[in-house]
Amino acid sequence: MSDAAPPSGSIASGIHSFPLRVYYEDTDAGGIVFYANYLKFAERARTEMLRCCGVDQERLRREAGIGLVVRRAAVDFLAPARLDDELTVATRLLDHAGATLELAQEIARGDTALVRLEIRAACVRADGRPTRLPPALVAAIVHLSPQDSTMVDAHAR
Repeated sequence: MSDAAPPSGSIASGIHSFPLRVYYEDTDAGGIVFYANYLKFAERARTEMLRCCGVDQERLRREAGIGLVVRRAAVDFLAPARLDDELTVATRLLDHAGATLELAQEIARGDTALVRLEIRAACVRADGRPTRLPPALVAAIVHLSPQDSTMVDAHAR
């Protein structure tokens, strides 16, 4: 039996942690992760965070006709990741109101923060118009709200 984290990551103290490894396809000619790929890493982590909370995005789309889209992304690139690095994407829910979720994400190699993101995700109908977050989705993720300010404080620096 392995001590490795499950493929969808894990939740502890209100933070979802998603492990990933940097593959050749993620890097540029110099072996450094191409900047846009950090957005992909963060998107995967948000999807797996929802999955860990019991939220099936395809089911929401199919049955309720809604989806979550990124409305705003602010990204700070602090240090590069390289081929074969083992990274962790930490995701915390900062706030939720109406049709939006505010999230803080940090991509790290061990204790070294590489990228920090602030994400505003919006709940939209099939026609692209905003709609309120379903109560069941809010109930599923509310335990990810800040319980301590460790990551939030680090993110705000």
